[in-house]
Amino acid sequence: MQFNILEARNKLSSLIKSARAGEDVIIANRGEPAVRLVPVVLDHDRSDRLRIGLAKLLVQNPLPKHLLQTHEEIEAGIREERGSWD
Repeated sequence: MQFNILEARNKLSSLIKSARAGEDVIIANRGEPAVRLVPVVLDHDRSDRLRIGLAKLLVQNPLPKHLLQTHEEIEAGIREERGSWD
């Protein structure tokens, strides 16, 4: 949706709500698109959502047993593989 500056000023609260809801809000100057309102996503909010999403994904789709290895087991496998190159 597009609004001229005067109209946008009078409807700013509702335009902010619309932008936060994901709608495309354009503010125009004399009919020419000038700016777009976009919601601010703080890094900690985003990282929290990603962390929660990843945790849910792993609970719903656990890793196969053969992929659950400790750091030491992975390093030992790498050393073994490198030793076989000779």
